[in-house]
Amino acid sequence: MYDPKSLKAEDFINHEEILETLDYAEANKNNLELVDSILKKAEERKGLSHRDASVLLACEDEERVQKMYALAEQFKKDFYGNRIVLFAPLYLSNYCVNGCVYCPYHMKNKHICRKKLTQEEVKKEVIALQDMGHKRLAIEAGEDPVNNPIEYILECINTIYSIKHKNGAIRRVNVNIAATTVENYRKLKEAGIGTYILFQETYHKESYEKLHPTGPKHNYAYHTEAMDRAMEGGIDDVGLGVLFGLELYKYEFAGLLMHAEHLEAVHGVGPHTISVPRIKRADDIDPSTFDNGIDDETFAKICALIRIAVPYTGMIISTRESKKVREKVLHLGVSQISGASRTSVGGYAEPEPEEDNSAQFDVSDNRTLDEVVHWLMEMKYIPSFCTACYREGRTGDRFMALCKSKQIQNCCHPNALLTLREYLNDYASEDTKRIGEELIQRELQNIPNPAARETCEKRLAMINDGKRDLYF
Repeated sequence: MYDPKSLKAEDFINHEEILETLDYAEANKNNLELVDSILKKAEERKGLSHRDASVLLACEDEERVQKMYALAEQFKKDFYGNRIVLFAPLYLSNYCVNGCVYCPYHMKNKHICRKKLTQEEVKKEVIALQDMGHKRLAIEAGEDPVNNPIEYILECINTIYSIKHKNGAIRRVNVNIAATTVENYRKLKEAGIGTYILFQETYHKESYEKLHPTGPKHNYAYHTEAMDRAMEGGIDDVGLGVLFGLELYKYEFAGLLMHAEHLEAVHGVGPHTISVPRIKRADDIDPSTFDNGIDDETFAKICALIRIAVPYTGMIISTRESKKVREKVLHLGVSQISGASRTSVGGYAEPEPEEDNSAQFDVSDNRTLDEVVHWLMEMKYIPSFCTACYREGRTGDRFMALCKSKQIQNCCHPNALLTLREYLNDYASEDTKRIGEELIQRELQNIPNPAARETCEKRLAMINDGKRDLYF
């Protein structure tokens, strides 16, 4: 029986409930009266159940689909404004003991170059990232208790936070590593991480076990219940995601929303972020061998409906996707993107030689961070490097309460401008500076509170005079 309050994976991600949901959605996809009632409910901005959202996903009526897109775009503006948060991944090690059939890091792959960064190499990578202008990282590592124990991850986090180079500093480290114990999550929390991210890959248990034939990741329940252990360990910001293309997308969509419902029901706070990766070509991985790939239009619809169903969550899209695809989904709810990413172990300080390929997947958007920042501003978005909420304790239920009431913009909008000011002064090209100056002056007028606007103007001037890391 489906029970979102249960701590057992097969109860809160219940296979029979998903199948019933998909049958219900298919039976009602042309029931336009029902679809309209769901869209009306969505307008309350309180989210949708996995079943209601699945009906919208199944509906192909063009007029209603366009209404979904319009709602998604409006919800993004309501909850997150026109800010887009920027980050970069940092791969620490690709040693891995798992047998995941869709990932080139799988243990049987004997020709991929295996690497593990030393602390000196971590330092060089971080300085290179700081010199681009990055302030927020997501660290990644394969699962290997010998090569990548929790002690190694913690040492790397400490190294990253310790490096101050010129005006650069990494102010937030998010962590994407394998499911682990409550004790280890507590250690990560004590190390000062931001969000703990773990992709489910697929919520279909039978497929999950086939796709993960060997290694500790084979344990479906242990992996699926990881977020509950993370919450128990004190990490109050967690990030969900599936790897679209492994299983039927409608099944994954329902499972993803059920997981969000579970976190709300048990912990009173849903996912801080939801990521939407699609399987991509990699060292010995051909995505065409998987039968469940989705086209760009279906992908866009999924992104829009995640925004409608879970309006408060941050939505992340990486450089797996092309500029064209990223541009489309930015309008449909995405609030965080990576820029100038490397998916190899290292590669920021010095380009990785082609014969030493250690990348997890091929990157589709190869632009520099400056080019990405410029592109965002051309579309009237504010590129944000802000990490203030994390350091001010606006995390977990405190962040969600502010976000759901749409009050988070009172500090996030000016904070985005302050971090953009830093970027323009320290890292931007002349053309990017020009468009950035215009954007800041325009966006200052969109701060509704006169006192906050005046404070922001004063702090912008202080940054011009050499101050850094000022925030609301």
